[in-house]
Amino acid sequence: MQNFTSHMQSQSQSQSRPAIQFPSNNIHPTAIISEGAKIAESAVIGPYCIIGANVEIASDTKLLSHVVIDGHVKIGENNTFYQFCSIGAPPQDLGYKGEPTRVEIGNNNIFREYVSIHRGTLKQDQVTIIGNDSFFMAYVHIAHDVVIGNKVVIVNTVNLAGHVRVGDYCIIGGGTNISQFITLGRGAYIGGGSGIDKDIPPFCAAYGNRIHLKGINIIGMKRRGYNRQCISEVVDFYRTMESSSLSPRAFVEREEVINDYKNNDAIQDLVQFIRSSEIGIAPFFT
Repeated sequence: MQNFTSHMQSQSQSQSRPAIQFPSNNIHPTAIISEGAKIAESAVIGPYCIIGANVEIASDTKLLSHVVIDGHVKIGENNTFYQFCSIGAPPQDLGYKGEPTRVEIGNNNIFREYVSIHRGTLKQDQVTIIGNDSFFMAYVHIAHDVVIGNKVVIVNTVNLAGHVRVGDYCIIGGGTNISQFITLGRGAYIGGGSGIDKDIPPFCAAYGNRIHLKGINIIGMKRRGYNRQCISEVVDFYRTMESSSLSPRAFVEREEVINDYKNNDAIQDLVQFIRSSEIGIAPFFT
């Protein structure tokens, strides 16, 4: 028994984490932090969190408990990660061979239970990017090479496949699945339970499986400070495009369309988005 006890004590000591100097009042003693991790003094690391050697965490960010952050991950200020989040895990991509790709997260974001964010791949810019001031509800999955803007709300159980781009101020309803390489323009509103396989232009509302455009996100535009005349022109533009016999891409190539709305920046954003879409724009509801 003495030999067994001695062996267990020796094994426990050999497996203990390196003695790194951290402010003990902010880091729970059960947390496992690899040597090399850079953690601001005001960051809070809760019980049973695991942090890899190549992780950087800025001031006032909080990991409440059981959060795993691994790989090359850089996290900004004042983020909150609820229990069981997984950040920086290898991408679910058969071509990934362990390259040191990254996750970069901005400031003031909230990540609720079981949010997962995977690192990038060599197929794009080698990084998955999250902006500032966004809210990710429980069970949201953000795959490799995704780029998310600022002030985004993503509701429970939304799945973003690789290479998806989400513009500022987007709201994505719960249970939505988004295919690879899709782009959501800024201010887009997606109804819950949608399946998105086409791009959604800025300020548009859409829902359905498969996704269809349903109109303009008027409430969202008001919240962003657009005046009544601007919003009215955007609605008129959308309705004219919807009723046209032309495809959206062909419609925005008409010179008279551009001339009629050349002073409306929101419409110019719409036009540029449609012109640059590679996947194609979601169809209108009929």
